[in-house]
Parts: sequence; C-alpha cells; structure tokens
Amino acid sequence: MARIPESEIERLKATVAVQRLVEARGIELVRQGADWLGRCPFHADKTPSLVVSPAKNLWHCSGACQIGGGPIDWVMKAEGVSFRHAVELLREGMPAVSASDRVVRVSTVPKLPAPVSPDADDRELLRQVIDYYHDTLQHSPEALAYLQSRGLNHPELIERFRLGFANRTLGLRLPEKNRKAGAEIRTRLQALGLVRDSGHEHFNGSLVIPILDDHGDVTEIYGRKITTHLRPGTPLHLYLPGPHAGVWNREGLAGAAEVIVCEALIDAMTFWCAGYRNVTAAYGVEGFTADHLAALQQTGTERVLIAYDRDAAGDAAAAKLAKQLMAIGIACYRIQFPKGMDANAYAQHVQPATKSLGLVIRQAVWLGEGLAPSRSREPAMIAADPSPIVPVPIAPASVTPFLAAAVDVLPVPPEASPPDVPPAGCRPRRHRRVRRRSPRSARRKS
Repeated sequence: MARIPESEIERLKATVAVQRLVEARGIELVRQGADWLGRCPFHADKTPSLVVSPAKNLWHCSGACQIGGGPIDWVMKAEGVSFRHAVELLREGMPAVSASDRVVRVSTVPKLPAPVSPDADDRELLRQVIDYYHDTLQHSPEALAYLQSRGLNHPELIERFRLGFANRTLGLRLPEKNRKAGAEIRTRLQALGLVRDSGHEHFNGSLVIPILDDHGDVTEIYGRKITTHLRPGTPLHLYLPGPHAGVWNREGLAGAAEVIVCEALIDAMTFWCAGYRNVTAAYGVEGFTADHLAALQQTGTERVLIAYDRDAAGDAAAAKLAKQLMAIGIACYRIQFPKGMDANAYAQHVQPATKSLGLVIRQAVWLGEGLAPSRSREPAMIAADPSPIVPVPIAPASVTPFLAAAVDVLPVPPEASPPDVPPAGCRPRRHRRVRRRSPRSARRKS
C-alpha cells in the first residue's frame, strides 16, 4: 500500500480545525473557558460531554465513549471511513460530508467524486484512470521525490508522457461492490487489469507510465513500485495482464535515422530528459515486440543503438536483438555502460547526463561483421550542454576507469590542468633519478 507521507498527515492535523468539523455536522458548541462543549454524536448524550480544545486542535468524549483524537480521527468516526479515506476527504476539503449530525457506522457510499464514468467504453475508461493517476502524481510529494531521486526532473516529462501515481485512492472514489453501480464498474476495471480479483488496485504504490498510440489511447501500462517496506517477493515491475502492445515515444522515432532502444522505461526517460529524444524502450530483456519492429521499419530507422543493462542478461538480449534487426537491414551498435550499470545509474553517477550519455552514444560498439557503417560522431539531441563531465564522488570503484576515459574526451579548462603537464608542442622534461643514501652508507663516506 502506498504510504501517506508523515508530513502530509502532520499538515492536516495542524491546518484542519476540529471545531469547524464538529460544527459542520450541526453540533452546537458552548464555550467553557478555553474549551468548547457539546453533545457527543457517538452515543445518547443527554448532557454535553464532547470537549473540543481549539488550542490543541483535539476533541474528546468524557462520557460513555471515552474516545477522542484530532481531525482525522473525527472524520473516521463521524463518516465511518478508513484512515486513508479520511485523509483523502480532508485533502479534498470535505466536499461531500453531510452537515447532518447523524453518525454513519460504516459508510458504503462514496463521498469523493468518481474519476470514471460508468457509461464510458473500455478505451475511454482506461484514459480516465490514467488521467486520475496523472492528477494524483502531481499532488503526491513521495512520487515527485522518487522522480527527482532518479534524475527524471525535466519540466515537461510528466505532462508529455502522462506519468501518474497509483496510491490506492481510486477505489475510495468508486461505489462499493455491494451496490449495483459499484459491482459493475469494478468488474469492468478488473477485466481491464486495473483491479485485481481481491479488489485492490493492480498498480498500487507504483509510478504509472502509460504507453499511448498516435490517437492518445492507452495500449499498455507500466508500473514501477516506489514504496518501501514491501513484502519479500513483491514484484517491482508491473504491466497490464496479457501480451504487451504499443511503443513508447513513437513520436520521437519519426524521421530518426538512429534510434536508441533501452531495456526499461526508466532508462529511456533518462535519455529523453538528457535531450536525446530518439529513444524508446522494450518491455525488459525479452520484451522487444512485433510492434517495436514495425515502428522501426515504418519510420525508416537505419541504425539502432541498444542501451540494455550492462550485465549478463542485458548482453545476451542485446546480441539476440542485434541479430534480429541486422537480418532486415538495420545496423546495430551496443551502448556500453560500466559493468553492472544501466543508463539511469550511469547518468546519475556521471554528470551532467547530457554529456555522459552523449559519450557512450559516440562510443557505441558495432555488433555486425566487418567494417561498421559510417555514422555521425555527434548524437542527435535537442540542445547542447556546455558543462564538462564530472564524476560524482560516490561513484563505485568499478566505474572509475570508465569515467577517466569520459573526462579525457572533453577539453580540460586551463585552471584545472595538472601542474606536471607540459604545454602543447613541448617535449616533456626528464627528471634525474636521485639516489638516496642510507644512514649507514653516509657514515662510511664520512
């Protein structure tokens, strides 16, 4: 389950007034010193036993209930909803909470507006869910922080690819399954693969990346778990049930003679954020599909740079893909990261990513036989970054030799030149070897 950030919980406790919530239910409060008293709605209260303390933003029943808490606890008790549901209600400003003082033991009626329409067809239903996840991401600090931690912070990325976040709140906005409308819409979402047999959201706790066709319709969805404390064996990577369909970033392939093919979408977005828009991704090492092949052929791709992970599985899959593509006349090269790394890890360890990824693109290894076809030494990109390549200090030791080669590609500013390097065109100065005497030999000489 996607966890609610502690900062968000504390914000609600501090900014939502308990007194306002109590009065919104029609409960009359009378001031008594620093507190306010009223009749408790949770039991047959003949004399006022509900105490509201504005200074502490707390409430308490001193009568038969002997319960209390803050604004979230009040909504849970008064509306008959879960903790998560109460938080979502407070985030929305309590739009559908009744002003009646009637207490609901367990609510089966959604109190938040539904993001999907029951009369929408399957295509539109998928789009509506993706739109809801997209909106949720933009109000989820934990999901935005995850993108930032992966270096995926381009200002256009989220909107361009309709990225989203599934945090289990979709189900809170649907009618319960014990009602006809709820059973129908949940059954349809289950058939589409968005809801599991258990009733839980399939992509719960995941960054959601939809694969869209040329008309903006959803053909596939990828989910990447970002929550911690997962149960052992929980898969980090999720897709819709059934065969993969569609190609991510088809627009970026149009008219590109050279296309970068990554193993995963996070890696492909890493290239995209660094300025290399002619990139797409397979669905894992065995996930290059007929749709990918057709897209490359339709767009007239001449060369493919395979940017799979630099591990045994990635190397084997890259060789297999190269054989398949070269059989139909598409030249193939292997982008080689340091051993054990992928595009995203490499781009974060060697910054700026525009330069470091440009380096591995230029140095891609020809996978065919004989001489490699000629290709531009400058990778296609949308903008140049004048910053030099700088290895991040936390880079692992296995990356160091690779980074040394990266730094040598670019000119070193004069002020950063090593003091022992002679000016260009000068012969290096020879240093005489000085023989040091031991103390014993020094005594003999004397």
